[in-house]
Amino acid sequence: MSSATDSEAFVNAFINTIHPSFNYTVANTAFSASLFTLCIFLFALSTKESRRRVVFRLNVFAICIVLVMGVLIGLTNGKAIIDPFNPLPTSVYIAGVAFSVFPPLPCDSILLTRLFALYPLGSTPPTTLVKIFAFPLCIKCARVVVLSFFLANYVKSIGVEGLTQDQATTWFRNPNLIAEWAMQIADNMYSVSLFLYNLYVRTGSVKRPGGMPAHICQIFYISAANFVFPLVFNIALITFVMTDSSFANGGLLLLINNYITVMGVLCATLWFSGSEWVQTRKAPLSDNMFPLSRNLRRVHDAGKKSRSDIMVVGMRSATPDTADVDGRHTDRRQSTTLAEEDKYRTV
Repeated sequence: MSSATDSEAFVNAFINTIHPSFNYTVANTAFSASLFTLCIFLFALSTKESRRRVVFRLNVFAICIVLVMGVLIGLTNGKAIIDPFNPLPTSVYIAGVAFSVFPPLPCDSILLTRLFALYPLGSTPPTTLVKIFAFPLCIKCARVVVLSFFLANYVKSIGVEGLTQDQATTWFRNPNLIAEWAMQIADNMYSVSLFLYNLYVRTGSVKRPGGMPAHICQIFYISAANFVFPLVFNIALITFVMTDSSFANGGLLLLINNYITVMGVLCATLWFSGSEWVQTRKAPLSDNMFPLSRNLRRVHDAGKKSRSDIMVVGMRSATPDTADVDGRHTDRRQSTTLAEEDKYRTV
């Protein structure tokens, strides 16, 4: 009877020991598969022009960091489940922690690059660039310093035999982690708020009968979502690290936060890449489908040489003050609106 009780107690203790690792493995596998699928879509919908942009390369860099984090998390927790009595080397755990705390930095840098669509380097005065980008660059440097201090303290305190205890001690009310998440909130709030404010001001000055264009509204909602979800997770992380000494719950929340952050930014890039992909496929199709309309346009333009100046706006063209083939009148204000929409397509 006592042997059965001892066996049951041993099994229950083993289940309780591997339960956090099992939760990590399940969540990590699900989010890694979703992120890898989104990465495939990113490359499938990208064009040669979009692949040259800094935003695309930063997205790929952030995806690689998070996927490496997923591999390390899966390796360490899978080892804890399958062979808990033979732990991995300490360096693997240190690398897993490092890749778990750094992914938000490149994602926030992607959010910052959206401001370059509003303040191009070639046409914006240097003093304006300093005023706009000084705060986010300084706060990102401070975040790197804070995370470096956290990793240095973690390396000093870690030991393979007492790994769980060291993680709990390093986690609970850690000032470096609290400072990092607080600065991440401030960093995201500054970048997204400034982008949305300028987006509203610059598009609000363009009058359009139907109100704000649907393209601009979608940009607004995507940018707001990229701020709201990380904000909620950062507040939850600060709450957990201040009140819960267990690393299991807070670490799982940190893992999910990393995936949600990079997937939110990636979905925004996928939406823009998808729009460009559709436009590149529609352009040759429309040229082949309407040859008669194109010939009529040539005749119309040849008959009115004095008023046939073509104004190119982004990827579209319009002829001001002339009637097109269908009898519609192209307005200068509509051309301005098209320019505003195409300007933010590069974000």
